[in-house]
Amino acid sequence: MRIDVLTLFPEMCEGVFSSSIMGRARDKGIVELNALNFRPFSTNKHSTVDDYPYGGGGGMVLKPEPIFAAVEHVMAEADCHAASKETEGESEGSTVSSRSKPRVILMCPQGETFTQKKAEELAKEEHLIFICGHYEGYDERIREHLVTDELSIGDYVLTGGELPAMTIADAVVRLLPGVLGNETSAVTDSFSTGLLEYPHYTRPVDFRGWSVPDVLMSGHHANIEAWRREQSLKRTFMRRPDLLLGMELSKQDQAILRRLKEQSANGEDKLSKLD
Repeated sequence: MRIDVLTLFPEMCEGVFSSSIMGRARDKGIVELNALNFRPFSTNKHSTVDDYPYGGGGGMVLKPEPIFAAVEHVMAEADCHAASKETEGESEGSTVSSRSKPRVILMCPQGETFTQKKAEELAKEEHLIFICGHYEGYDERIREHLVTDELSIGDYVLTGGELPAMTIADAVVRLLPGVLGNETSAVTDSFSTGLLEYPHYTRPVDFRGWSVPDVLMSGHHANIEAWRREQSLKRTFMRRPDLLLGMELSKQDQAILRRLKEQSANGEDKLSKLD
């Protein structure tokens, strides 16, 4: 996979891209991570990338020319790199499939709210390009004629799209094969199953009088899995009951939720829509 972040502040990305799991994935060649300053793609002598909005109003608006040019540059570079690999593959007698078009993602508070499901969808792509504004809005022609997706990480406004882009990149990269040491980690994470993740414990068994649940030390795998499922349901019910709406639940899951509903003083309100 290749990920390009188009930004006026590429130095913001490098620390994240070169550290921890992201850095190791890059070093292993699992993902190519780039941050590109789109200011050099400006078409005027002052290298400005924004201008006043037509019709008046406060703030500035990112111009379309540098954004379009930067995206087209990245796409051409990626195509050239892919063609080089295909040539190498042909010389070695291997078959290389044609590249799909990249997903061009506009970071925007008006966009679709990013979820784990979206991360799983994007992890199947070959190339992601993130467009990050800073302070300003975007010329509408960028939305209409260039991007494939508009994404937001929540109902709040930041000074720029760099932090959201890095958040999404991190969520996507960790799903790629070979990135995490334990391949089941990404599968059992919160939201991957539709539920919040169950509690975790490690040594010591007793810490300040707080003990690890006996079932986790029993060695009985079926009982452990049943306990973890119940804890996931309980945690989701208590913290994010909205996630349970419309979810396909087994008879055993439904029995657990009925019990939780009876035990919780507020359970009637939380689960009334599930009945």
